[in-house]
Amino acid sequence: MTIVVLPTEPFTVADLVRLGLSAADLRRALAHGRVRRVLRGVYVSNEIGDSIELRTAALHLVVGPAHVIVDRTAAWLHGIDSFATTELDAGAPIEVCALRGHTRSRLSGARGRTRDLHPDDVMEIDGLRVTTPLRTALDLGCHLRRREAFAALCDIARQHDVDIPELVRGAERFGRRRGVRQLRELAPLVLPTVESAREAWTLLAIHDAGLPLPEAQVWIDADAERRFRLDFAYPQQRVCVEYDGVEFHDATDEQRRYDRERRQWLREHGWTIIVVRLGDFTGEGLDRWLRELRSALASTYTTRRW
Repeated sequence: MTIVVLPTEPFTVADLVRLGLSAADLRRALAHGRVRRVLRGVYVSNEIGDSIELRTAALHLVVGPAHVIVDRTAAWLHGIDSFATTELDAGAPIEVCALRGHTRSRLSGARGRTRDLHPDDVMEIDGLRVTTPLRTALDLGCHLRRREAFAALCDIARQHDVDIPELVRGAERFGRRRGVRQLRELAPLVLPTVESAREAWTLLAIHDAGLPLPEAQVWIDADAERRFRLDFAYPQQRVCVEYDGVEFHDATDEQRRYDRERRQWLREHGWTIIVVRLGDFTGEGLDRWLRELRSALASTYTTRRW
């Protein structure tokens, strides 16, 4: 059987002849897991790991100089993955807008659009025009579903040091733009210390339940040698909220043992631990942990005599 030599850089179907490959070669390589779609219409050898440099090289193949990378593709280029897993499996969609005076992209696989962008909204990454982290956050705050929007806002703020007051002010410039009410609601709630999308969902659920917002990533000194970090905590009430997601289930035995010891120490020292799991963001699962949290935060002491 002939072994097909794959290129060491991203390529498109249009590049196959130049590379000495056929459409059948590409189909076989995809079927055997030797190639993956990195963007719609752009492929790369599975021996090449994901990186911002790879994403930039892939976008160079399909984005023209008269277009600006926006929305989720801009976030993707900034290192923020806000696509659904199924979209990534099929190759991330390409979301671009035309510069003033140019027509929107008709590229297959691209979602071309037009948008008013200030010069300060655009930056260059290796020759590619892309919306800045701040402008990308503002756009995603309007366009994404509410939970995903909040997660993206927190992630961009954390990874790119986006100033929250600047984010709040930026939302005011959009007037009556579609989705701006959602952005204006979410922007003041953003916490750059939130470290994952599901943690962001947890924080938003606490807000939506009308409960006071906790502190994020709180360190507790157990003794001279041990410090424990809590996802969310109300230190005065000694209540913490922790998300156990995929990472928890994939943890090593040593990590699980450490986590059990950590939670045992917390309980022995008067802490109430509210655990949120993967399926606990709707229905009974959501109601359960919010009831537990509300009960834990309810004060048992009052200054009234009767």
